Amino acid sequence: MNAYDKGSDARHGPAGQDVPDPRPASPADAPAPPTREPGPASPADAPAPPTREPGPASPADAPALPANEPGRASPADLPAPRTPSPGTLPSAGASAPDTPPPAPGRPAGPPPAAPPAESRTGVAALSLRYQIGAAVALAVVAVGVCVHLGMTFLHVAPPNTVSKEHSGTVEDWIYPEFEQNWKLFAPNPLQQNIAVQVRADVLTAGGEVRTTGWYDLSAQDGRAIDGNLLPSHTQQNALRRAWDLFVATHDENNRPVGLRGALSETYLRRLTVLRLDRADAAGPDGSVARVQIRSRTVNVPPPDWSTEKISTTPVYRTLPWWSVPEDEARGGIG
Repeated sequence: MNAYDKGSDARHGPAGQDVPDPRPASPADAPAPPTREPGPASPADAPAPPTREPGPASPADAPALPANEPGRASPADLPAPRTPSPGTLPSAGASAPDTPPPAPGRPAGPPPAAPPAESRTGVAALSLRYQIGAAVALAVVAVGVCVHLGMTFLHVAPPNTVSKEHSGTVEDWIYPEFEQNWKLFAPNPLQQNIAVQVRADVLTAGGEVRTTGWYDLSAQDGRAIDGNLLPSHTQQNALRRAWDLFVATHDENNRPVGLRGALSETYLRRLTVLRLDRADAAGPDGSVARVQIRSRTVNVPPPDWSTEKISTTPVYRTLPWWSVPEDEARGGIG
């Protein structure tokens, strides 16, 4: 077979048919090229490679790479990669595998979240104006508490130079709202219910005199206080204090003892006449001519589990009739 026949089944180079294989044949196998004039070589003049039977290609049959160009290393010249033996750790100087850098313009990752701001509570959460207001209010309350404690101490303490010099100021502060007494903690606390009652002689428009029934003033105060979350001081203590003052300044025969006896009679009389006027005891055209006051005392019954025997029979203390001046007849005000 002619090696230069174009229609033969001989293998052509990797560049295709009619293109000479860039791999030069070994000097032993390649025929000597004919001598020709210097000039460009035509494809027809390139020698065709020898034909061979089809079959698995061996490494020796692989086409040879073109000759190395200047400055370019061939694969055979490159050092083979070293495979570490099992159980061998990389040395400290070994460089880590190359990691591709992040794409330009894209952040490497989300920034770390900032810690939440600490929330303020209490007075610190208020604005400066409200903080100043709270401080002023707290200072006023503190001063008031200190003054009250000081006045109470001077009131209950034994007589001394300060309490004697400022006795009027102390009493004005203490009475009547902050009065101090020891009845609750006495060796023999009160075990009686005392009610103050009053009746009156009424002078009518026709000149007649009629006597009213007994008005239970303590029961009226009790009904006014019962169920009232904020009862007044007069409903709780005015009548009780007036009666206690009378008892403390009079003997068993209802005669005054000391200078405050007459004062206690006047105070109790005016208070009862005022209460009768509120109840309209004299009627539209009548007036109160005189009043009579009595107390009704009943012992508190013992509990059911107690074996103590106490009499619950009411005991009355009746005062004499007191004439009412004309200027006090209407409303108890002179």
